[in-house]
Amino acid sequence: MTINVFLILFLTTTIGSLILYQKTNQDIYRVLAVFTAVVCIIWGLVIAHWAIHILSLIAIVVLGEPLMKMVQATNK
Repeated sequence: MTINVFLILFLTTTIGSLILYQKTNQDIYRVLAVFTAVVCIIWGLVIAHWAIHILSLIAIVVLGEPLMKMVQATNK
């Protein structure tokens, strides 16, 4: 239960700092939003079940090559 509260807190902080960054010219809100987003992603990967890691790996392997071809085609 505590982990869910921390994840919701991080998500709320990230969304709030993104909104503040859009309304102001100060870069500290952008740094805060990026930092909390990175922490949320890392923390989410650490507490995720192993099946989610396997599904993510399969999705990267299956979709990686077609997406890279599409990106290379648009860059030419």
